Amino acid sequence: MSPLPFIGAALARRRRRRRAESVVARLFREPNEADVLWLADAAAGGDTDHARWELRYARRALGLIAAQRDALDDATASDIATAITGAFAIDPHVSPEHRPLAERQFNDRVTTYREALQSRGGTIGPADKLGRMLLAFASDSARTAGSPLQRAIQLMDSYLVEAGVALRETYGGAPELPEDRKPSEAMSNS
Repeated sequence: MSPLPFIGAALARRRRRRRAESVVARLFREPNEADVLWLADAAAGGDTDHARWELRYARRALGLIAAQRDALDDATASDIATAITGAFAIDPHVSPEHRPLAERQFNDRVTTYREALQSRGGTIGPADKLGRMLLAFASDSARTAGSPLQRAIQLMDSYLVEAGVALRETYGGAPELPEDRKPSEAMSNS
Protein backbone atom coordinates (compact mmCIF):
# COMPACT_ATOMS: atom_id res chain seq x y z
CA MET A 1 0.00 0.00 0.00
CA SER A 2 1.40 3.39 -0.93
CA PRO A 3 1.43 6.24 1.57
CA LEU A 4 -1.32 8.82 1.43
CA PRO A 5 -0.47 11.69 -0.94
CA PHE A 6 -0.19 14.30 1.83
CA ILE A 7 2.22 12.09 3.77
CA GLY A 8 4.36 11.61 0.67
CA ALA A 9 4.37 15.36 0.06
CA ALA A 10 5.32 16.06 3.69
CA LEU A 11 8.16 13.55 3.49
CA ALA A 12 9.38 15.09 0.23
CA ARG A 13 9.36 18.59 1.81
CA ARG A 14 11.30 17.27 4.79
CA ARG A 15 13.90 15.64 2.50
CA ARG A 16 14.28 18.89 0.53
CA ARG A 17 14.66 20.90 3.75
CA ARG A 18 17.31 18.51 5.10
CA ARG A 19 19.26 18.59 1.86
CA ALA A 20 19.21 22.39 1.78
CA GLU A 21 20.25 22.56 5.44
CA SER A 22 23.13 20.19 4.68
CA VAL A 23 24.41 22.45 1.90
CA VAL A 24 23.93 25.58 4.03
CA ALA A 25 25.84 24.03 6.93
CA ARG A 26 28.81 23.80 4.57
CA LEU A 27 28.29 27.40 3.43
CA PHE A 28 28.25 28.57 7.06
CA ARG A 29 31.62 27.03 7.88
CA GLU A 30 34.08 29.54 9.25
CA PRO A 31 36.59 30.87 6.74
CA ASN A 32 40.15 29.59 6.81
CA GLU A 33 42.14 31.70 9.29
CA ALA A 34 44.98 32.21 6.79
CA ASP A 35 42.45 33.68 4.34
CA VAL A 36 41.07 35.95 7.05
CA LEU A 37 44.54 37.22 7.92
CA TRP A 38 45.38 37.71 4.25
CA LEU A 39 42.20 39.71 3.52
CA ALA A 40 42.62 41.77 6.68
CA ASP A 41 46.13 42.68 5.58
CA ALA A 42 45.38 43.09 1.87
CA ALA A 43 42.22 45.16 2.10
CA ALA A 44 40.65 45.56 5.52
CA GLY A 45 43.35 47.62 7.21
CA GLY A 46 44.19 44.80 9.62
CA ASP A 47 40.55 44.38 10.75
CA THR A 48 40.24 40.60 11.03
CA ASP A 49 36.59 40.76 12.15
CA HIS A 50 35.61 42.69 9.03
CA ALA A 51 37.68 40.37 6.81
CA ARG A 52 36.10 37.30 8.44
CA TRP A 53 32.60 38.68 7.78
CA GLU A 54 33.37 39.44 4.15
CA LEU A 55 34.59 35.89 3.65
CA ARG A 56 31.51 34.49 5.39
CA TYR A 57 29.27 36.59 3.17
CA ALA A 58 31.22 35.64 0.05
CA ARG A 59 30.99 31.87 0.66
CA ARG A 60 27.29 32.06 1.46
CA ALA A 61 26.43 34.39 -1.43
CA LEU A 62 28.34 32.32 -3.95
CA GLY A 63 26.67 29.19 -2.58
CA LEU A 64 23.24 30.68 -3.20
CA ILE A 65 24.26 31.86 -6.67
CA ALA A 66 25.61 28.39 -7.48
CA ALA A 67 22.27 26.89 -6.43
CA GLN A 68 20.45 29.35 -8.68
CA ARG A 69 22.72 28.57 -11.64
CA ASP A 70 23.61 24.90 -11.25
CA ALA A 71 20.87 23.09 -9.35
CA LEU A 72 19.14 20.07 -10.87
CA ASP A 73 15.76 21.45 -9.84
CA ASP A 74 14.42 25.01 -9.97
CA ALA A 75 13.16 24.76 -6.37
CA THR A 76 16.63 24.02 -4.98
CA ALA A 77 17.68 27.68 -4.97
CA SER A 78 14.52 28.59 -3.07
CA ASP A 79 15.21 25.80 -0.58
CA ILE A 80 18.80 27.01 -0.14
CA ALA A 81 17.64 30.62 0.31
CA THR A 82 15.13 29.54 2.96
CA ALA A 83 17.79 27.51 4.76
CA ILE A 84 20.22 30.46 4.67
CA THR A 85 17.55 32.70 6.20
CA GLY A 86 17.00 30.11 8.92
CA ALA A 87 20.73 29.80 9.56
CA PHE A 88 21.10 33.58 9.84
CA ALA A 89 18.29 33.58 12.43
CA ILE A 90 20.34 31.35 14.72
CA ASP A 91 23.87 32.41 13.74
CA PRO A 92 25.81 32.75 17.00
CA HIS A 93 28.10 35.34 15.39
CA VAL A 94 25.24 37.82 14.92
CA SER A 95 23.42 39.40 17.83
CA PRO A 96 19.63 39.46 17.41
CA GLU A 97 19.52 43.25 17.00
CA HIS A 98 22.09 43.07 14.16
CA ARG A 99 20.42 40.28 12.16
CA PRO A 100 18.48 42.63 9.85
CA LEU A 101 21.74 44.47 9.06
CA ALA A 102 23.60 41.19 8.42
CA GLU A 103 20.82 40.00 6.11
CA ARG A 104 20.84 43.30 4.16
CA GLN A 105 24.62 43.14 3.80
CA PHE A 106 24.38 39.54 2.65
CA ASN A 107 21.72 40.44 0.07
CA ASP A 108 23.93 43.29 -1.20
CA ARG A 109 26.75 40.78 -1.72
CA VAL A 110 24.46 38.32 -3.50
CA THR A 111 23.29 41.02 -5.90
CA THR A 112 26.78 42.37 -6.57
CA TYR A 113 28.40 38.96 -7.01
CA ARG A 114 25.57 37.77 -9.27
CA GLU A 115 25.99 40.85 -11.46
CA ALA A 116 29.75 40.25 -11.62
CA LEU A 117 29.22 36.66 -12.75
CA GLN A 118 26.60 37.59 -15.33
CA SER A 119 28.47 40.49 -16.89
CA ARG A 120 29.97 39.87 -20.27
CA GLY A 121 32.17 41.89 -22.57
CA GLY A 122 34.76 44.47 -21.71
CA THR A 123 38.31 43.90 -20.64
CA ILE A 124 37.53 42.58 -17.16
CA GLY A 125 36.04 39.09 -16.92
CA PRO A 126 33.61 37.80 -14.30
CA ALA A 127 36.29 36.10 -12.15
CA ASP A 128 38.29 39.33 -12.03
CA LYS A 129 35.14 41.26 -11.09
CA LEU A 130 34.39 38.83 -8.26
CA GLY A 131 37.88 39.32 -6.84
CA ARG A 132 37.59 43.10 -7.14
CA MET A 133 34.20 43.05 -5.40
CA LEU A 134 35.58 41.03 -2.49
CA LEU A 135 38.42 43.51 -2.07
CA ALA A 136 36.04 46.46 -2.42
CA PHE A 137 33.61 45.11 0.18
CA ALA A 138 36.52 44.53 2.55
CA SER A 139 37.62 48.16 2.23
CA ASP A 140 36.56 51.28 0.35
CA SER A 141 40.21 51.96 -0.43
CA ALA A 142 41.24 48.43 -1.36
CA ARG A 143 43.84 47.85 -3.99
CA THR A 144 42.19 45.98 -6.82
CA ALA A 145 45.18 44.95 -8.89
CA GLY A 146 48.31 42.91 -8.45
CA SER A 147 48.91 40.18 -5.92
CA PRO A 148 45.83 40.81 -3.71
CA LEU A 149 43.56 40.60 -6.73
CA GLN A 150 44.95 37.26 -7.89
CA ARG A 151 44.46 35.71 -4.47
CA ALA A 152 40.96 37.21 -4.22
CA ILE A 153 40.07 35.69 -7.61
CA GLN A 154 41.39 32.28 -6.53
CA LEU A 155 39.55 32.43 -3.22
CA MET A 156 36.23 33.36 -4.82
CA ASP A 157 36.69 30.61 -7.41
CA SER A 158 37.34 28.09 -4.64
CA TYR A 159 34.08 29.15 -2.92
CA LEU A 160 32.15 28.62 -6.17
CA VAL A 161 33.76 25.21 -6.64
CA GLU A 162 32.99 24.22 -3.02
CA ALA A 163 29.36 25.23 -3.46
CA GLY A 164 29.08 23.21 -6.66
CA VAL A 165 30.58 20.17 -4.98
CA ALA A 166 28.19 20.52 -2.02
CA LEU A 167 25.22 20.72 -4.38
CA ARG A 168 26.31 17.72 -6.45
CA GLU A 169 27.07 15.58 -3.39
CA THR A 170 23.83 16.50 -1.65
CA TYR A 171 21.45 16.55 -4.60
CA GLY A 172 22.97 13.77 -6.65
CA GLY A 173 24.76 15.03 -9.71
CA ALA A 174 25.18 17.84 -12.14
CA PRO A 175 22.62 19.00 -14.64
CA GLU A 176 23.13 18.01 -18.26
CA LEU A 177 20.75 20.19 -20.18
CA PRO A 178 20.62 22.00 -23.47
CA GLU A 179 21.26 25.73 -23.02
CA ASP A 180 17.65 26.63 -23.87
CA ARG A 181 15.95 24.43 -21.23
CA LYS A 182 15.25 24.98 -17.54
CA PRO A 183 15.88 22.09 -15.13
CA SER A 184 12.16 21.89 -14.29
CA GLU A 185 11.29 21.45 -17.99
CA ALA A 186 13.67 18.51 -18.29
CA MET A 187 12.42 16.96 -15.04
CA SER A 188 8.76 17.18 -16.16
CA ASN A 189 9.58 15.30 -19.38
CA SER A 190 11.25 12.38 -17.67
